[in-house]
Amino acid sequence: MPAFSEVLPTLPLARWIERAQTAREDEALTVLRSGRARSMEDFAALLSPTAAPHLEVLAALSQKLTRHFFGNTIRFFAPIYLSNECVNVCKYCGFSRHNAIPRITLPAAKVEDETRLLAGRGFRSLLIVAGEHPKYVSNGYVEECVRRCLPLTPQVALELGPLETAEYAPLVAAGAEGLVVYQETYHEPTYRELHTAGPKKHYAWRLDTPERGHAAGFRRLGIGALFGLHDWRFEAVALAAHARHLLKHCWRSYLTIALPRLRPAAGGFQVSPENILGDRELVQLMCAMRLLLPTTGIVLSTREPAPLRDGLCTLGVTHMSAGSSTEPGGYSHFDESQWTPTRAQPGEQFHIADERPPQIVAAMLRARGLDPVWKDHDLALAGPSHISHALTTTSTSGENSVVLNQALSTKR
Repeated sequence: MPAFSEVLPTLPLARWIERAQTAREDEALTVLRSGRARSMEDFAALLSPTAAPHLEVLAALSQKLTRHFFGNTIRFFAPIYLSNECVNVCKYCGFSRHNAIPRITLPAAKVEDETRLLAGRGFRSLLIVAGEHPKYVSNGYVEECVRRCLPLTPQVALELGPLETAEYAPLVAAGAEGLVVYQETYHEPTYRELHTAGPKKHYAWRLDTPERGHAAGFRRLGIGALFGLHDWRFEAVALAAHARHLLKHCWRSYLTIALPRLRPAAGGFQVSPENILGDRELVQLMCAMRLLLPTTGIVLSTREPAPLRDGLCTLGVTHMSAGSSTEPGGYSHFDESQWTPTRAQPGEQFHIADERPPQIVAAMLRARGLDPVWKDHDLALAGPSHISHALTTTSTSGENSVVLNQALSTKR
C-alpha cells in the first residue's frame, strides 16, 4: 500500500483548487441540493466564493448530518503539556528552539498532579503534548506519564514528534489510545521555508506519521492543518484528500480532523493577509468537511474565541477542549475556584482565545441542547445509511440563523 506521501503528488490538487476558487454558483447549489459532497469536486465547489452566500444552507446540512451520526454529544478533552523543550526551528511556533522562553519539562509525578487537577474539573480524556526533544520524550518517560495518567483519566491520546512504528508500540502498550499529528501546512515549499532545522523539517516523514501510528495499533488518529501558513483553500483540499486516504487505508482507527488557526505566540510570527482564514470562511470550511466526511470527528480547540465556538459547536463539531493551558505545569498555577491562571504563562506554546472554565463551556453546550461527554464510552457510530436529501431550502431555522450570525458578527 503506498503511503500518502507517495499518493499526494499523483492527485489532481491543482484541478480541485481551481474549482474551489472558480466553481459556478449553480455547481455549488447542485451539491447543496444533494445534501452531501460525494467527491473531491463536490467538496471543492462548497469551498468556492460562489458557495459563500449560501452559508446558512450549508450550515443546516452540516448540522443535520452531525446530529444523524453523532447525536447531540460533544466529547470534552483537555491538553496536558509535558515539555516545551524542542530541537526544531519552526518560525510560527512558541516552542521553536530559538525563542527565549523558560524551558520546562515536568517530572512524571508532576504530570500526575496536573492530571489530578484536570480530573477534579471532570475531564476523563487527555491529550498529552510535548515539544520534539529526544532527551526528554524518550527512554520510557512518556510511557510512565501515560501509566500515571490512566488511573485518573482513562483515555489518553498523544501529540508528540513523529516516531517509527516500533517506537509507538510501547506507548500503545502503556495504554495510549490516540495519536494526533498535524501536518501544519500541506504546501511543501511553504513547509520547507517554515521548518528550517530539526527533524520536523522532513515533510514526507511527518506526512506519513498517522499511517505508522495505525500500524502500531492506535485506536484513534487525528490530523489537521494550521490555517494561516498558506492559502486556506489549498490546505483544505489537501487535508480532505489526506482524510479520505486514511479512511480507506487505516480503517481500524477512528479519524478526527482539526482546523486550527494561528494564535499569538513567542517569536511574533505574522500571518500574511492572503493566507488569513476569516470567521465566515472557517464556518464554510468546517461545514463543507462535514458534508464530505459525515462520520469523521471534527475537533474545535480553545484557539477560537468564545462567541465563535458557541456558534460552531451546533454545526459540525464533535470534540472540544475547554479551560486549557498550553504551558507545561500550567494547571498548577490556576485558581481552582475560577479555573483561571493566577500568573502569566511565558512557557506556553500559544495563547488561547477562549479562557472560560470548562463548566461554563459545558453549561453553554447544554443550553444549546447538546450533551458534553467527559468520558467517551466508545459507543459504535451508526453505520452507512441513506441520508435524506429533503433539505433544499435556502435558509436555516430562525434559531440556528441567529446563533450563526451572532457568532460571526462578534468582534474579537
